[in-house]
Amino acid sequence: MSTLAIREAVERLHEFYGPLVPPPRDPFALYVWEVLDFHTSPLRRDAALAALRRIPALTPDSVAKAVPKKLEAAVMLAGPYHDERIRALRGGAEFFRRHPETPARIAGPLRAARRALRAFPQLGLVGAHRMLLFASEQPVIPADPHLTRVAVRLGYGAPTPNVRLQIRRVRRALSTGLVPDPETVRRAVLYLSHHGSATCQEHDPHCHVCPLRPDCPYAGARETDQEPR
Repeated sequence: MSTLAIREAVERLHEFYGPLVPPPRDPFALYVWEVLDFHTSPLRRDAALAALRRIPALTPDSVAKAVPKKLEAAVMLAGPYHDERIRALRGGAEFFRRHPETPARIAGPLRAARRALRAFPQLGLVGAHRMLLFASEQPVIPADPHLTRVAVRLGYGAPTPNVRLQIRRVRRALSTGLVPDPETVRRAVLYLSHHGSATCQEHDPHCHVCPLRPDCPYAGARETDQEPR
């Protein structure tokens, strides 16, 4: 697909879903977002984030000082893995308190940002990529499974059972179709990832309502397979 095509895909998704709230730009708030986003839906994640904001508990100090019952009640809104989320929040808050220079390093040059993220506890590759994209000015495309699935179905990178190779192919293909501008990449990542979570799901995707269906090779092949013979 060409540059115009990926931009058109993002525009169609924007029209379909309306404005989406992007992840926080503040590094610690984005870390909290990552903790809440683990194995849950965007609606549950956002509900938990809003509850933490009301406490408030979106800074390292406020998490450390938060009333445990209020913190737990807010985190429970994100769904399962409650204990793991609480431990991750407290561990992340303690890390940021011990290393107050972390936000500046993440927002700085790429090499320093990568070093800062390598030292960060409980932040996987996808979270590190999102941190570089949303908390700094690096146009990094995350190795997000939802985004990767949508991209492959649209024809970005030939399918392969090798997950790491698939991610590399997708990131390379999307990079050639997007202007290397952080805001452009953020918008594309936001909508493609949300689409993979909400509509273009791994099992039983909702192709019948998908705004990308007319130009999606995966949807076309699926319809052909379902035609009576």
